[in-house]
Amino acid sequence: MINGADTAWMLTASVLVLFMTLPGLALFYAGLVRAKNILSVLMHCVAVACLVSFLWFAGAYSLAFVGSNPWIGDLSQAFLAGVERGAVHPATTIPDTVYIMFQMTFAIITPGLIIGAYVERIKFSAVLLFSGLWLIVVYAPVAHWVWGGGWLATLGVKDYAGGIVVHTTAGISALIVAIALGKREGFPHHVHPPHAPWIVMVGAAMLWVGWFGFNAGSALTSGADAGMAMLVTHLAAAVATLTWMAIEWARFGKPSLVGSVTGTIAGLATVTPASGFIGPYGAVIIGVVSGCICYSAVQIVKLRYFVDDSLDVFAVHGIGGMTGTLLTAILMPIVLGGVGFADNVTLQSQLGVQAVGVIAAAVWSAGMSYALIKITELLVGVRVVPDFETQGLDLSTHGESGYNVAFGGSTQ
Repeated sequence: MINGADTAWMLTASVLVLFMTLPGLALFYAGLVRAKNILSVLMHCVAVACLVSFLWFAGAYSLAFVGSNPWIGDLSQAFLAGVERGAVHPATTIPDTVYIMFQMTFAIITPGLIIGAYVERIKFSAVLLFSGLWLIVVYAPVAHWVWGGGWLATLGVKDYAGGIVVHTTAGISALIVAIALGKREGFPHHVHPPHAPWIVMVGAAMLWVGWFGFNAGSALTSGADAGMAMLVTHLAAAVATLTWMAIEWARFGKPSLVGSVTGTIAGLATVTPASGFIGPYGAVIIGVVSGCICYSAVQIVKLRYFVDDSLDVFAVHGIGGMTGTLLTAILMPIVLGGVGFADNVTLQSQLGVQAVGVIAAAVWSAGMSYALIKITELLVGVRVVPDFETQGLDLSTHGESGYNVAFGGSTQ
């Protein structure tokens, strides 16, 4: 039967997760780019959200969550055929419609994360084509593997809210797209700093709040599991923020706002797969580890390998999601406040399963994303012409400006 309390919580959680993308992620990314590209980033986030919503209805949901094939779902519920108003989703106490909507918000934010890898230099048509294909070819199969009863679910992989399905797929794909697309003009020695750090902080705060729907909502009930997931999510974010802040303070003598809230997102991404399986002690450990590892990853990707993953999607979300997926096995024991292991499962065996899940999703995401970006290049082209990049995508692509004042210096 439908439970009113569970349904009310899941309706709220769905709103919170959508709030993560619109406006949270949109503002977080918009503040990080130059002033002449702020509207293009906002447009990317809005357009991808709308496109994914329609494709989810048209067949992506069915491919991800319907059918018994271990690799991909079927299209028996394409266009939500057979989804009745009062139907209860299997193994839950919430309506089918609410579950579909909740999962739609996850599908929206995942290709939305990839936007951060290609800002300031990509064609708008390429954003739409790549994101739509990516949802069907990458996201839907991996979601089916883990959450739709596929082969990784059968293997026993633990991914509470998307360390594999969301962050590994998006992070790895972002790295591939950034490499294929090439560097922005002036990278890495003459890249302009974020034009509005305060907007970055506002967006990060919205992501932080929305993440409670992301992780606690994945309990699919309003009970104790949701409460613990919310608690550990907040603790991990707070500790990761302090960790990133301390690293910058020690290295440069000044902790930055942008760096601190980047640490927040690193902690949130890393705790996501573990949030339903660990306790507060595990959350603190994840906060420290994620702050250190993701900070190092940012430096390595940009300064050692000179990959222009513009807004650090791979280093923060990819590395965070993969790290958190592996830490899930390590931090699950009851002695650390976790839920413990199933019968005949040990820390070592669970860690092996987690590694298989990470590797499988990473390899699939990398291979398919490379193929999709090449297809996109062939069909519509990928990169804007140099004059458009210099002018900024706001005016050259959308015919609008984010500000009605003239900016000079680094803000341009």
